[in-house]
Amino acid sequence: MTENNTIPVKERINREKLPKHVAIIMDGSGRWAQQRGNQRIFGHQHAIAAVRDTVEAVAELGIEYLTLFAFSTENWKRPKSEVDALMSLLVSTIHNETDTLLENNIKLLAIGNVKSLPDKVQQQLNIAMEKSRQNTGLKLILALSYSSRWEIIQAVKNIAKELERGTIRYEDINDKLFEQHLTTSAYPEPELVIRTSGEFRVSNFLLWQIAYAELYFTKTLWPDFRKEHLYEALLNFQDRERRFGKTADQILGNGKSNS
Repeated sequence: MTENNTIPVKERINREKLPKHVAIIMDGSGRWAQQRGNQRIFGHQHAIAAVRDTVEAVAELGIEYLTLFAFSTENWKRPKSEVDALMSLLVSTIHNETDTLLENNIKLLAIGNVKSLPDKVQQQLNIAMEKSRQNTGLKLILALSYSSRWEIIQAVKNIAKELERGTIRYEDINDKLFEQHLTTSAYPEPELVIRTSGEFRVSNFLLWQIAYAELYFTKTLWPDFRKEHLYEALLNFQDRERRFGKTADQILGNGKSNS
């Protein structure tokens, strides 16, 4: 065993090279439950511990933003009984965790078609967001009734309306203007995206925003995800060379081109 492997994973993380924004596709709760002979909602109930552990770890490390893909627009297609149970769980979880958010200076935010959520969910979400509005620590963003295609279409429609009103010109449309019309316009783009459960896809999640994000896939099912799994993902992230279309020499400042 090498000396490095004897050091706890958390202590091997370089605090100066942490991503500013981590996004997680929380997948595998249904399968976790089915493997244990239970209904899918059983997995979602046990996934709350994974959320708590991950949020705590991210906050402890000083990462500024954490986005959790909690419910997609495609999830509305699931059996009504499962959707109803998920909405009920969402209400109770937000209610039960609000005090913890306040105690830990965490600010709760949401992206997605929030107006499509049941009234009770919207009410509880708004209460938690208002109570935590002044918090200055971790920004915890819940992606609810969210899909990237929905978000992009909404941005296009809003830009089209501005063109019709004459408040912008065709020539004004560029990356920066487009990003201003996304639901994430106030937040930095994720630098690391984690997906649990062993699936290798991004499932319509932040497609514009993760253009240069590092993707990390783990076979761990979401209810089993804990701090150590997050630390491993961060170590993997720190071992990567982020070039954004440039050459390695350019990143190192050597001024060479290998085109």
